[in-house]
Amino acid sequence: MTPSTPLARNGRLLSLCIALTAVMLFAVASTTALAWQQSEPVDLQAVYKIKQEGLQNSQVMEIMSWLTDVHGERLTGSPGLLQAAEWSAEEMTKWGLVNADLEAWGPFGMGWTNDWFSAHVLEPRAYPLIGYPKAWTPGTDGPLRGEAIIAVVENEDDFEEWGGKLNGKYVLGTPMRAVPALWEPPAHRLTDEELLERAQQQMPRIGPSRYGSPEFMRRYPFMGRRNEFFVTEGVAGVLDPGRGDGGTVFVGSGGSRDVDGSPVPRQVSLSVEQYGRVWRTLEKDVPVTMEMDIKNTFYKDTLDSFNVVAEIPGTDLADEVVIVGGHLDSWHTGTGATDNAAGCAVMMEAVRILKATGLPLRRTVRVALWSGEEQGLLGSRAYVTEHYADRTTMEVKPEHGKMSAYYNVDNGTGAIRGIYLQGNEAMAPIFEAWMGPFENMGMTTLSIRDTGGTDHLAFDGVGLPGFQFIQDPVEYSTRTHHSNMDVYERIQPADMMKNAVIVASFIYHTANRDEMLPRKPLPDPQPARRFGGDQ
Repeated sequence: MTPSTPLARNGRLLSLCIALTAVMLFAVASTTALAWQQSEPVDLQAVYKIKQEGLQNSQVMEIMSWLTDVHGERLTGSPGLLQAAEWSAEEMTKWGLVNADLEAWGPFGMGWTNDWFSAHVLEPRAYPLIGYPKAWTPGTDGPLRGEAIIAVVENEDDFEEWGGKLNGKYVLGTPMRAVPALWEPPAHRLTDEELLERAQQQMPRIGPSRYGSPEFMRRYPFMGRRNEFFVTEGVAGVLDPGRGDGGTVFVGSGGSRDVDGSPVPRQVSLSVEQYGRVWRTLEKDVPVTMEMDIKNTFYKDTLDSFNVVAEIPGTDLADEVVIVGGHLDSWHTGTGATDNAAGCAVMMEAVRILKATGLPLRRTVRVALWSGEEQGLLGSRAYVTEHYADRTTMEVKPEHGKMSAYYNVDNGTGAIRGIYLQGNEAMAPIFEAWMGPFENMGMTTLSIRDTGGTDHLAFDGVGLPGFQFIQDPVEYSTRTHHSNMDVYERIQPADMMKNAVIVASFIYHTANRDEMLPRKPLPDPQPARRFGGDQ
């Protein structure tokens, strides 16, 4: 035997400490793993099958390509939305879903498409312009040439200043802004610190929202007066630099979808860099001549819209339902990839996974692809009013008691990192258990907070459990949301596959739980809102 020395004894003591530490860490990890299994049942065999199908045989990016590349932009009321909806219903029928249909709601108003756009500066030097007409604005009836002019109309006095001076002119009606360098990358993953902050209780907002602020309520009628002025003056078009830079142009609506809506001028958002070139040239008293050729079509024959619905029938609890969804409609400059073909593709892929695995579902699972979301959650609110309750009266219908949960995806392509509880504290231990198998995919955060701006609010607004997932922002607000860059190439395939797997598991566990998910108390009746949605 080797004589014991202080060095040897210290070495053995260090080894013993390391071994004890490893045992303790293993025990803590095992206890944590058991905790989420024991607090709420988790079917790990089912999770394994879902992961295998969703990660090895994924079709989510093929679904994305059909929705975006083939069917393209999907403004509510447009042919693109109808074609995408019909394709989605047919595809889900092929997978074995039943009752796939386009469920009408309405009225919505006129559809609109931009069919052709060409814009050039002709003098003092010729160059093409990057730009997009705003939705529900008129075209030009062929090439239209005119001089450019800076005419910023911001108050009533400006009407008098510019009256009689704008006929046939392309009006630069928004002040040129600074365009700083992109010192921060446009893409972003949520950090541990950000996830921790998001998990904290959020204090209520004090004061009105931006839609109800005095400034907004003052400016809203003024914008109508401004449009009327430009129409009366006979401008060739009204131009603005919008938001974004580096060739990214964010574009929304400039007119009314109402058949009897007030006339508006032609309106085009240009890339800020080219808007700036025209602006600075005019400041030098150098005339600028432009020509635009814009063909826009208004669809007045069908004023109602629709949601796409399809089902996987349940077994012994088939009269109860779990709903998953996202909005199929988009804006018109890109192809609506991150907003929100991504959410629709994830939900379609999730139900495809469940059908492909053959996993039994006790409750009926319904997938819903909404329209009119961009104009104020119109499709989902109409659906909820028809089937569950009118939020303005809170008179509930029989189906209200048979709906377990609604899950929504509408924050782009980013990986799911957690889920918002919408203030429903009773859901925390349930979701914590269901998230357990997905910690290795980065899903770690429960947020007690509400989150807004999308279709789960239609369900939450009438006291039904409606949930939105926490996602990495990636480029959502900085590059893709409502922009010409909202296209297939901005989608992250690995994130999409993860998201479909997670959603499929949440559907499975919700559908097979002995009891429906716990609810918050019924809310009080809510007055109808004039503004809202993902605008």
